[in-house]
Amino acid sequence: MKSIKWPKHSFMILAVVATWIKTVIVYHTSFEMKIENAMQQFILFINPLSFLLFTYGLSLFFKSPKARNRYILIVSVILSIVLYGNVAFYRFYNDFITLPVLFQTSNFGDLGTSAAAIISPWDLLYFTDVFILILANKYLPRMKAAVKVNVEFRRAFFVLAIAMTFLNLGLAETERPQLLTRSFDRELLVKNIGTYNYHLYDIYIQSKSSAQRALADGSELVEVNNYIRSNQAAINKDMFGKYKDRNLIVVSLESLQNFVINNDMDGHEITPFLNSLTKDPDTYYFSNFYHQTGLGKTSDSEFIVENSLFGLGRGAVFFTHGGNTYNSMAERLGENGYFTNVMHPNNKSFWNRDMMYKSLKINKFYDVDSYKVEEGQAVNWGMKDIPFFEQSAALMKDMPQPFYSRLITLTNHYPFTLDPDDVMIPEYTSNSGTLNRYFQTVRYMDEGIKDFFQALKDQDVYDNSIIVMYGDHYGISENHNKAMAQYLGKDSITPYDNALLQEVPLFVHIPGSGEGKEMQEVAGQLDLRPTILHLLGVETSKDMQIGADLFSPEHEDFVIFRDGRFVTDKYVYAGEACYDKATGEQIDGEPCQPYADRATIELENSDAIINGDLLRFYDEKTGNLKQDAVK
Repeated sequence: MKSIKWPKHSFMILAVVATWIKTVIVYHTSFEMKIENAMQQFILFINPLSFLLFTYGLSLFFKSPKARNRYILIVSVILSIVLYGNVAFYRFYNDFITLPVLFQTSNFGDLGTSAAAIISPWDLLYFTDVFILILANKYLPRMKAAVKVNVEFRRAFFVLAIAMTFLNLGLAETERPQLLTRSFDRELLVKNIGTYNYHLYDIYIQSKSSAQRALADGSELVEVNNYIRSNQAAINKDMFGKYKDRNLIVVSLESLQNFVINNDMDGHEITPFLNSLTKDPDTYYFSNFYHQTGLGKTSDSEFIVENSLFGLGRGAVFFTHGGNTYNSMAERLGENGYFTNVMHPNNKSFWNRDMMYKSLKINKFYDVDSYKVEEGQAVNWGMKDIPFFEQSAALMKDMPQPFYSRLITLTNHYPFTLDPDDVMIPEYTSNSGTLNRYFQTVRYMDEGIKDFFQALKDQDVYDNSIIVMYGDHYGISENHNKAMAQYLGKDSITPYDNALLQEVPLFVHIPGSGEGKEMQEVAGQLDLRPTILHLLGVETSKDMQIGADLFSPEHEDFVIFRDGRFVTDKYVYAGEACYDKATGEQIDGEPCQPYADRATIELENSDAIINGDLLRFYDEKTGNLKQDAVK
């Protein structure tokens, strides 16, 4: 039988084509990227090619066919790992992985059931091109033949690769102007320049960020400070200091979204206790309140609440900038005589909390070692909420007063599983097991909060406290839009719907106040720091914070998301489109543009403060730069 005579460089060409085709298939099957026109489809189709031509093309410099083929196989394995890493990450976070996240390895040991829910044996298909190349290298001997590389061919090959790069970037810039300079959305980057080029860009941005601190001086704070001062909301004189010296209890409610409040699931009330608080005369319930977290999720919400700054768009500030100088809410309360602490029954190193809490000037961290976790009291990522709340209330009894305690719940965490004895309502019935179980863990958390309020009363802590509770981030990602549409009675979930689903509940419960009501201001987590400090009589006019007091008559109905989306009382900006908030209809983008410009400024200001560690140059007592700030 006559053997096939393969063309020159067949193994390299096979590698390029196989990885290219696989990547394009993965784009369409594993990521939910919105494609609006034929041009976007074409860009998505070609965007892996320039990187693959360059990377596999380096094999043309190898003289030995064995070394050349080994290099191609190694590259194929690495690229498959990178692509699959993004797929697995996307299943959980509905986002693409960044370089800082790769260094969060201290979290990996705690992934447990979450990782098991993400990984499938079918995932081996993501390495199809690797298997094809291994078989080709073994059973197609002609591909092992030595090939003399013509200099002209090599030159022409890399000219083609460069041409593909410029074609890709040119089309991307036409489709999305200022893509590489003003985009906070990783999906836009992947959609336009491809997964592999996105990671090169990510490395560049990370390097630039690392250099920012070394090169920064206080002069960069002048413009930021001027912007913050000029946009500062006045205090509400009737509310300022009204509850001075009360204990402050802040509860971060894991993955709790607002759509479950005052709602039911197949006739079962989901959050009976929290529902009662929405009508409680001692509770201010904020029904248009949004989380503003990024990849850092719960740790981002902690950071935002403490500092009234955004988290970073590319990783968790708790990891990337844990050693920075901050002026946290805990520090301000500590200056006013409060014993500050965090209560969270998980390992102290998870999310780098043991280091970050030192930077935030938190006096004590009650980690898992502070709790007695008995048999049957642990689930998912740590201690169950009901025993956690009971033991936390007991610990508060012995704290010096006034104290500031921030509690972080755990049970309502992906993959939302419960022991049979803890189930209080049946599962929902949809195509999403995640959403089906979510209602059960939310119901369990609600019961834990009810018990917590009673435990605070039993420990004589309740009456002299303010209890602030908020959802830390979404629980149901866009990966479950079909099931969410079923539950909400919609045909589909649009970008407009997804933006509004970022609503999380906020309760400010003040025992004995008698002035509670539903508050309909559009607001976000950045507003919590000034709101809480003002209630306790702590002045913040010189603090470097972006949020505004929710009780201020000048508070604006405007909330910015970490990815650049925003919501006002009239408009929603999402999916690169402007929507009428009342009707959900897409409208001309002109009304949204001023808000979009402000969103960019505020995100960039926050990033500048964090990346440059600029607060080390700032004197929060005077509101001015330190004398030696400018080099």
